Amino acid sequence: MQQRTLGTQGLTVSALGYGAMGLTMAYGPGDEEAGVAAVRRAHELGVTFFDTAELYGWGTGSNETLVGKAVKDFRDEVVLATKFGFTFEERGFGLDSRPENIRKVADNSLRYLGVDRIDVFYQHRVDPAVPIEDVAGTVKELIDAGKVAYFGLSEAGPQTIRRAHAVQPVSVLQSEYSLFERDVEQLFPTLEELGIGFVAYSPLGRGFITGTARPAGEYDATDMRNTDPRWQPGNFEKNVEAVERLGRLARERGITVSQLALAWLLARGEHIVPIPGTRSAARMQENAHAADVALTDEDLAAIREILPTGGFGARYAEGQVPTWI
Repeated sequence: MQQRTLGTQGLTVSALGYGAMGLTMAYGPGDEEAGVAAVRRAHELGVTFFDTAELYGWGTGSNETLVGKAVKDFRDEVVLATKFGFTFEERGFGLDSRPENIRKVADNSLRYLGVDRIDVFYQHRVDPAVPIEDVAGTVKELIDAGKVAYFGLSEAGPQTIRRAHAVQPVSVLQSEYSLFERDVEQLFPTLEELGIGFVAYSPLGRGFITGTARPAGEYDATDMRNTDPRWQPGNFEKNVEAVERLGRLARERGITVSQLALAWLLARGEHIVPIPGTRSAARMQENAHAADVALTDEDLAAIREILPTGGFGARYAEGQVPTWI
């Protein structure tokens, strides 16, 4: 698979990565055996970039533990990314990017992943109670100590990115980006100026752009799509129609709608790496082949006509959309 360089500090990964969140949370009950098989199939197909986080289940049996187990036999051939900054609270999730917590999370992640180095360490969400300079400085200490290789931010705005980058170069920003969600494009000039790569999470619109979406309420009670605005009446029907139109275009090209959506992201710039997630080894193979798809100008124009500015409905429920500063 083609490789891409993210940032100017030497981080090189496969053009398509793998997002592991769905293995243990957000999309109903997980299946560890199937998850491990999907991760290993990704590696067989040339994927070298695997993304997890403390948030995706704390402690033994967490997402980090599962990913570490899955890549154990080829750890030195892959790039492992994880994240800090959330806390688990009785009424939801809080934020904690204090230096002492960052250090604690790093040590925990090293242990759960079963590695001696975190390749990419992201701040999962900006913590307004902690100056970003303190966050970047703490990650710099971890890099100097050999515990971390590269620094990343997630859902951060231009001022935050610049302030962090001045203390410790940021290799990559991660935010949601797909045919349904385009807001992050406003940050691309800042990333280009500073030489920062971009990782697109939820590149298939939380699975909507696979053509398998069902209305909210038809998923497991623990599935976040039940409350996702894009699945709500009014938005849902419009998004289904758009995906059907994309599907017709994909079939004309001899590819799936998922492959079309991932190829569109890859065509947006060499600094972009999407990280679709799946619990299915077969779906993983389908996603990986998107890296072989070259869209024409006519294809891109047709996609633009179907979804000129994105999908219908916000990407998070009211009050949960990250604020960029």
